[in-house]
Amino acid sequence: MSKLRHLAAAAALALAVLPAGPAEAAAPPVGSATRYTMTAFTNSSESNMYVYDSPDATGYRLVKSSAYTPPSGLIRDPSIIRHTDGRYYLTYTTNWSGNTIGFATSTDRVNWTFLGNHTIPLAGLQRTWAPEWHVDTDGSVNVIVSLSTSASGADFLPYRLTATDSALTSWSSPTPLAGITGNHIDTFVVRTGSTYHAITKNETTKYLEHATATSLGGPYTFTGTDNWAGWGNWVEGPALVQLDNGGWRIYYDGYSAHKYYYSDSYDGLNTWTAPTELPGLSGFARHFTVLKETVPGGAALPVNTNRSLRSVNYPSRYVSSDGSLAAVTASSSSAGRQAATFTVLPGLADPNCHSLRAADGRYLRHRDFKLRLGTDDGSAVFRGDSTFCPRPGSAAGSVSLESYNYPGRYLRHYDYQLSLDVYQDSDTFRADSSFQGVTPWS
Repeated sequence: MSKLRHLAAAAALALAVLPAGPAEAAAPPVGSATRYTMTAFTNSSESNMYVYDSPDATGYRLVKSSAYTPPSGLIRDPSIIRHTDGRYYLTYTTNWSGNTIGFATSTDRVNWTFLGNHTIPLAGLQRTWAPEWHVDTDGSVNVIVSLSTSASGADFLPYRLTATDSALTSWSSPTPLAGITGNHIDTFVVRTGSTYHAITKNETTKYLEHATATSLGGPYTFTGTDNWAGWGNWVEGPALVQLDNGGWRIYYDGYSAHKYYYSDSYDGLNTWTAPTELPGLSGFARHFTVLKETVPGGAALPVNTNRSLRSVNYPSRYVSSDGSLAAVTASSSSAGRQAATFTVLPGLADPNCHSLRAADGRYLRHRDFKLRLGTDDGSAVFRGDSTFCPRPGSAAGSVSLESYNYPGRYLRHYDYQLSLDVYQDSDTFRADSSFQGVTPWS
């Protein structure tokens, strides 16, 4: 992609990252929540796996450090799925050289049991790196793994293994993904519609490249090379997961900068938002995958009711329709009390999220990352700007409101003004972005 085309694509994403169309539920319904589970090795250890989870794919909190240590070897590049038997399964790199990948299983994502190492039957195999799960639409369970038969590791190619039993203990012979040639590692494959997308590292140029096919085995055709996505080079370890709003998020390791990034796409993995450093874990967590599940629980405001949104850390102040965190008391003017009162409605962009309507019929929306009232013009941009998805807040019973069309940004007060800020891994940010839905002032 040319520099001009990339800048134009980035500008388009900045204006409206979501496609037009009617409101469709993607977030889980009330009483349930999305949970993103990350399994990672770290800068401090290649032999211990850490487990994190997140409600929003941005702010990850530690579930357990050193959650799994294999009986021997390493646990680099751990990849996680949940199988049809209800159990969680890992596959991982067992060593810098050799011909095996490792497997482990768990019932709770925290306590893991070693299943064994699988020897890959490929003549002359020298290196076996970065196995990644891919469950295909036909139900087949596959592992995409990078294999090299060269002592120098200069001929890595992605191969496909397919489970031949439901226990995931028996595997087919390795088959190369046709069309991906020329020393590629860390290949991660997802499917959108009828198209398979492979994001893979060109080990020669150090860029992540994009190839597509109509079947998992290929043949793949490269559609993005060099700096096509704006991620730069000397990057590796891509992992993709779908967000609640239908977009795709990629995480990748900027290993030369010792930082970890994420970036989002809303047009079939063709153009991407500017890279953002992963809060809290950048520079610590390494090459991981993220599993998305719907689980019981979650946070929500009662819909079709009037509520005032009280700040958790400034309980005398409330979200106001003028874009401020206003001080409101019983002696405040009628206009001030009315400005701090909203009708909580099903989200205009996703009915499982929320939109907040003021007394005059306008909606609280963001624009230039500032909060203000706006009139519904029926556009996809307005629906996205005025929809916020509830996440658990910092205090019991509180919610944080994540932007629907800018995942990772939250309604947050600073200096008593409301804005849409990128999540920060700090107690201050979590408190600043947490609100209690209380009895309305008006």
